[in-house]
Amino acid sequence: MATQLVPDVAIPCSLAEGLRGFVGECHSDCLVGTLLLKGDRIGGLIRGDSTSATKLLFPAPVESHAHLDKCHTIDRMQFTGGDLSAALEAQRADKDNWTEEDLRTRATRGLTEASSAGCKAIRSHVDWGQESSAPLAWSVFLEMAQDTKLHLQLAALTGIDQLADPAFASKVSKQIPSGHALGSFVLNHTRTREGILNAFKTAADRGLALDFHVDETTDPSSNGLEIIADIALETGHKGPILCGHAVSLASQPDEVRKRIIDKLARAGIFIVSLPTTNLYLQGRAGSVPAARGITPINELRDMGVQVVIGTDNVRDAFCPVGRHDPVRALELAVLASHLDPPLDLWLPAITTTAGDAIGLSSPSLQDAPLSEFRIADASDLSILVSGAAHRPATTLLKELTR
Repeated sequence: MATQLVPDVAIPCSLAEGLRGFVGECHSDCLVGTLLLKGDRIGGLIRGDSTSATKLLFPAPVESHAHLDKCHTIDRMQFTGGDLSAALEAQRADKDNWTEEDLRTRATRGLTEASSAGCKAIRSHVDWGQESSAPLAWSVFLEMAQDTKLHLQLAALTGIDQLADPAFASKVSKQIPSGHALGSFVLNHTRTREGILNAFKTAADRGLALDFHVDETTDPSSNGLEIIADIALETGHKGPILCGHAVSLASQPDEVRKRIIDKLARAGIFIVSLPTTNLYLQGRAGSVPAARGITPINELRDMGVQVVIGTDNVRDAFCPVGRHDPVRALELAVLASHLDPPLDLWLPAITTTAGDAIGLSSPSLQDAPLSEFRIADASDLSILVSGAAHRPATTLLKELTR
């Protein structure tokens, strides 16, 4: 198979680190050189004539935490903003509008946004409600998952008190096909430990991934995250465990926070930070925001926890603005969480690590198919994250034949 050469290509340093056949000049947070292509696969990187790049190769983004059942509903709400409780109430009232046509139309809009943002996969939570039988959105989205080119994964969003009932948990889990996730909302419930323990047991019995909304508050008395970590360590649960929000972790005293983070790292639990929604809802103590409402991303990563960044809510009661775009979510996280350069350390949070968090295999550069990657009109990651245009990396093949 003939090798084709693409000059002036940048690859994030962290992606190429330690790989044979990938050498070039270091520029900012990237390795710059001439990309070798063998058919439609990546063959390596060699030193080129230039130390600057005109194209940036990076893995396709993964949206690890979204709510397609809620998205794009803000325009029909008499809603002026508020905290998590106000958002829950406003969104609950809007469910009267959730017909099959409405759900399909709004979810299609969300998926189109994610596809336009270059996503290869998206996990959407689906509110389960009070009954053990699947809600309408679940059946509609399962059908859509079969039709979309984008990999659509669902997580059943129940209350943790509901999962404390073995019969309820069993019935819900049997309606979750392989490849999707059992999820739950954990926030100072009365049967938190019992529900979490049963969630682990049910997921293990059915071979399902686990996905928790946990401690979505700045109140340090809310500590469902540590219970999840404790049970994960006690049970030795196999399979990805993803915990979203974890806002109260940032409010814990230093020794408590470090203790919890150590447990998370040992248990292999992924944490997904959701800056858009948490910045909007949290810290509303008065006329001036009192707290950032963001989990401590830097400290989590420094102590060995795999951190992911997600978009969460888009134009609904929980966040009245936004779009399904992981690169944009990373840009906001840089500002909200003081994520310092080099940015190649943080790109995995919306690409390879994000894929791992929802049980998808991450592409390695060595002999990887171009279809797993994107090409941006950028020379480094700051330009990419700042909004550079990007397209499927397979377009390189067409460009070479011109």
